[in-house]
Amino acid sequence: MATPLSDTPLSPLRTIAVVGLGTMGTGIAEVLAGAGREVVGIDVSEAQAVKAVAALESSTARAVERGRLTEQERGAALGRVRTSTDLRAAADADLVIEVVPESYEIKQRVFRELDGIVRPEAILATGTNALSVTRLAADSARPERVLGLHFFNPAPAMKLVEVVSSVLTAPAAVTAVTDLALDLGKEPVAVGDRPGFVADGLLFGYLNQAAAMYEANYASREDIDAAMRLGCGLPMGPLALLDLVGVDTARTVLEAMYAASRDRLHAPAPILRQL
Repeated sequence: MATPLSDTPLSPLRTIAVVGLGTMGTGIAEVLAGAGREVVGIDVSEAQAVKAVAALESSTARAVERGRLTEQERGAALGRVRTSTDLRAAADADLVIEVVPESYEIKQRVFRELDGIVRPEAILATGTNALSVTRLAADSARPERVLGLHFFNPAPAMKLVEVVSSVLTAPAAVTAVTDLALDLGKEPVAVGDRPGFVADGLLFGYLNQAAAMYEANYASREDIDAAMRLGCGLPMGPLALLDLVGVDTARTVLEAMYAASRDRLHAPAPILRQL
């Protein structure tokens, strides 16, 4: 049994494992390494791990070209990142952030394996943007140390991080990851556990309604986008943003939110299943 957080002061989160080295996981690893953290990037695919390292090398090289990093700082940051295909590489991590595919089954399997690997005081964070943190925590052997840490894409550029507490999360765990987010130069917001949390709960409902409006022939896609750009002062219209996010991604997020909430706002517009 894990030692209660209230009885154990948390050490600084210095070594952090990132499980899942897709675009988001790689971006999070870059942010962490740039802020002086030791990063263990883990992916089941060796090819994906190699791709992530190449992406980090390319991204940090561009940062040097733009004057955001010195060559010495770049070398130091890259030197703080190591990769593995074995989840046991997370054994010494103070914090594990999983950003594996949006599936309860996959995330639960990762958390259950981590329960038998990480140190008792380690915190487990899910990067989900739609699934229930409470449900994931309840299936863990350390529910008080499980929370949501939702970065936004691209992680190096986007300032917002949603820190998601379940009813089971210990306040000390929330404080530790909030302090980490601040140290990373992010703007953490504390949110409760509900489908989509705050930003995506509002955003994807908006995108879904725009898709439904277009499907019903209320207006052309150009006019829908123009109305929101010019009338609401937004930099991009909803259908253009939907293209940027990706229809498949939007549909997956909406389906997960709708399954959890049964809110008709999040029932994917039929056109999203056809595109």
